[in-house]
Amino acid sequence: MTGSLAELTVLIVDDNKFIVGLLRRYLEKLGIAAPLEAHDGASALDHVDSAVVDVVLCDLGMPGMDGIEFLRHLADREAPPDVILLSGQDRSILNTAVRLGRAHGLCVLGSVSKPFTLAPFKALLEQAGNGATGISRGSFQPLTPEAIRAGLAADAVELVFQPKVSLRNRQMIGVETFLRWRDVDGQLKSPAAVVPVAEQWGLINGLTEVVVRKAMTQSGIWRDEGHRFNMAINVSMHDLDRYDFPEFVVDAAESAGADLAAVILEITESQIMADIVKPLEVLSRLRLKGVGLAIDDYGTGASSMQQLKRVPFTELKIDREFVAGAPEDGAARAMLMSSIALGKDLGLTVVAEGVETESEWRLVASRGVDVVQGYFVARPMAAGEMEGWLGRWNSTAC
Repeated sequence: MTGSLAELTVLIVDDNKFIVGLLRRYLEKLGIAAPLEAHDGASALDHVDSAVVDVVLCDLGMPGMDGIEFLRHLADREAPPDVILLSGQDRSILNTAVRLGRAHGLCVLGSVSKPFTLAPFKALLEQAGNGATGISRGSFQPLTPEAIRAGLAADAVELVFQPKVSLRNRQMIGVETFLRWRDVDGQLKSPAAVVPVAEQWGLINGLTEVVVRKAMTQSGIWRDEGHRFNMAINVSMHDLDRYDFPEFVVDAAESAGADLAAVILEITESQIMADIVKPLEVLSRLRLKGVGLAIDDYGTGASSMQQLKRVPFTELKIDREFVAGAPEDGAARAMLMSSIALGKDLGLTVVAEGVETESEWRLVASRGVDVVQGYFVARPMAAGEMEGWLGRWNSTAC
């Protein structure tokens, strides 16, 4: 048993004493001793307010404050714990509760249907706290514009990379770049604490330039070492509002010795605005220069079909909303299948994001997805960790 699991403080929230006892035994087998207990949402909140809780195992159907109402109140806490939802109700209700919790801004690790087995709890608890990325729960507190300006001047931007793996041969074919912000106190901040503020205060172009140049530098290093990884970089709609953005990308790649043809810029589908004249020109010119374009979080916006028709995308990334739990969730599975079919019909590389279990891997593999990324493959990691991870992955992929 890993030390990280043994160090977790877990709160069980369920009104059924038999279930509480069963969960206690499971946690003990995982090395987690003396979990806290509560029998309704109100008493669970009292525990969260009075003690450090890392993970809450919460039933949905309870007397008084039920699990769904509990999620709303939990989200009001300054640094809420991670959540695993439990229920014997219809699977669709459980899946909706997971989405609702995430919409509240909670880190909902996933859900487990009754009757329980040990394996799902182990897999979900191993994700608790995002320990692999070093991000604390308080990392989502928005920075001030002044802090972002100071951080850009002080080189606060760090990058981590999540592998993308071909389903055809299980070989790593690229990475997605994620921003991390090293605050003045040494703590890492999530992009959610930085990017919205930077967009609001006109700082996003400067932030993107730093991210792109750092990513290109790493791409050039890997290229010199003999690796031919694609480098996916997220950009904001605000970056596409400047006509010189294609020239900046080309210059950044050339200066770093990176292969421009291995660069993929990811644009979140929900960000693409109705007034697309300038972004469309910028995106088209990027494609002319050989840069790949991915529509990210596909299916979460209101105009998905329209954007696919307008923009010369090369890659369609299916949002994890339609991947997570799809083997059990008929509605999610239907939307997943539809997205895969559309991507294939359009000749796009289809990427499934957020694949976290073997059953999800097998499902997307059986339906013709080209590339997978998610915790089942690897968490985002620092560049220095990639070589070791790649060796371990290749040894299991052979």
